[in-house]
Amino acid sequence: MLTEKRQEEILKLLDTRGSLTVQELTEYFQASESTIRRDLTVLDKKGALVKVFGGAVQKEKKLITREEKVSLRMELYREEKLRIGRYAASLIAPDDFVYLDAGTTTGCIIPYLTEHSASFVTNAVSHALQLAEHGFRVILIGGELKSSTEAIVGNEAFVTLQKYHFTKGFFGTNGVSLHSGFTTPDVNEAMVKACAMKHSRTPYVLCDHSKFQLTTPVHFGEFQAAYVVTDSLPDERYQEVKNLIIVD
Repeated sequence: MLTEKRQEEILKLLDTRGSLTVQELTEYFQASESTIRRDLTVLDKKGALVKVFGGAVQKEKKLITREEKVSLRMELYREEKLRIGRYAASLIAPDDFVYLDAGTTTGCIIPYLTEHSASFVTNAVSHALQLAEHGFRVILIGGELKSSTEAIVGNEAFVTLQKYHFTKGFFGTNGVSLHSGFTTPDVNEAMVKACAMKHSRTPYVLCDHSKFQLTTPVHFGEFQAAYVVTDSLPDERYQEVKNLIIVD
């Protein structure tokens, strides 16, 4: 096989699996280790992948700076979000004091809630209305309303959250990766997320598989800082990650 063709195939495999070892590639292409290592070095220098000890990993996808409106995100990966929401709802125990972050995935918890002795604090106007309609005790924090995400953000929201201590917190994210952690495009929203996460005894980040290997401008938590609930294994790098929960 020509070198250029083999390198194209390596990138296709990497796009599917997320990570590859030199041994896997030598067996797949029936090539020598030195040949595969040269290919990985060339592709690493081009910025097409990241060469690591014993193999290579997929390069993180580009930095995403734009944030879609809630109305546009609502139907994206809806079935996956509902599965994640159903699982998250099952985690809520009697008398839990829960923080429910703004977002379309966190909102998918609400239809599956059954534990009416639990209380909720949220920064999402739509979540507060739905919780109240379902008969739950809910506190909507005050602050500035961000129209694109329908979230309450800013200093007033941050100050309010500092007085609470939640048994569980459920958070949305725009991007997640082992390297960049949890990220969102807006600094005010990131500040609120980080504060609420810090004040949650057991935090969960809810995200479908499309959010992995995406990075948005503002960091609000390390990958290890919360349980990550998703619908499928992103790639082989995450196989041994202890805080990753895959729902059926």
